[in-house]
Amino acid sequence: MKKLSLLAILTLSVSVILCGCGKKKEDPAIEEVTLETQEYTPVKEAPQTEPTEESVLDDVPPEEGMVRSRLTNEWVSADVGALRPLAVMIPNDKSALPQYNISNADIVYECLVEGEIARLMAIYGDWTNLERVGNIRSCRDYFVYWAFEWDAIYCHAGGPFYIDEVISRPDTQNINALVAPQGVFYRTSDRSAPQNLYLDGQDILKEATRLGYDLTPRNGFSDNVHFQFATKAKPNNMEEYGSSAVNASKIDLSAAYPVTQTWFEYNAEDGLYYRFQKPSGGAHVDAATDSQLAFENVLIQFTYHEVRDDNGYLAFQCIDTSKDGWLFTNGKGIHVNWKKTSDYGATRYYDDNGKEVQFNTGKTMICIVQDGDTFSYSN
Repeated sequence: MKKLSLLAILTLSVSVILCGCGKKKEDPAIEEVTLETQEYTPVKEAPQTEPTEESVLDDVPPEEGMVRSRLTNEWVSADVGALRPLAVMIPNDKSALPQYNISNADIVYECLVEGEIARLMAIYGDWTNLERVGNIRSCRDYFVYWAFEWDAIYCHAGGPFYIDEVISRPDTQNINALVAPQGVFYRTSDRSAPQNLYLDGQDILKEATRLGYDLTPRNGFSDNVHFQFATKAKPNNMEEYGSSAVNASKIDLSAAYPVTQTWFEYNAEDGLYYRFQKPSGGAHVDAATDSQLAFENVLIQFTYHEVRDDNGYLAFQCIDTSKDGWLFTNGKGIHVNWKKTSDYGATRYYDDNGKEVQFNTGKTMICIVQDGDTFSYSN
């Protein structure tokens, strides 16, 4: 993908020196002051707060050998923690619904493709035993750059010629359903092509091994630490932001995604944002698990974009340091600024004071929104 040139913004800093002047004051008359003598009382040191049982348990894995997931901060087995993530391109128009095993993804990206249709990319940390994932559709090159952040093996079904540059790079370890050997992907008879293409985790594992792909994170590619996480014992309740943190029981992206008309509703009982969309007729439900998609964190990421041609193919500037967005978690939201400085570097999110924000432990939905588009939130 040809990266779009950043617009250089020159900021002129003007230093203003304020000089005070006025008539010199005369020395005031000296008055006698009587000091009262007070008996000194030593100040007792505040007792140190003992860690709560909950915070101690939060640092102890439920089972010996478990590690923190880089994607969610949840405890996972050592085998899963050492496995490279899998990124899967999933369509989201009405004819593609329902999808299978998308609720098992740790991170889901949503972004427009041509025709104002939103496409999804699901990032899985634990994927080798999933039996039906998809359905699966074609690549758009900007999704590959977001997959790079996680050093994910990238699964797709072809794509327009705009993907050729990034897909053909030797470091882009992808599995393309249109050229993979028979049996790596499969089609079902319960719906018509092209909306009936799926993958099985074990088959993808075998194909990745055959291709010589690394199954563990590659040294020097993605950052070892991506999101900054709060623990479940000490969650991010946005208290430090005071009144600048807005109440958000509903997040409405229908203006940004005119076809899917995505929105989220917050459930205070479990601390999750539940996903809804027009093509699903309301709740966005996974056919494999019969569960509605839900996330601890919802990110709105405004991104510079261009229309590439008369067919409406889009380009998004994935590497940038000048754009902003919003982070919603635990029923509240704050304005953030984001920065991504290299292909494999993590996108970092900062509050208005320049501090990197904390995500709550759990799943994250990342909504890429064209700069200039809008969304709304309400209490």
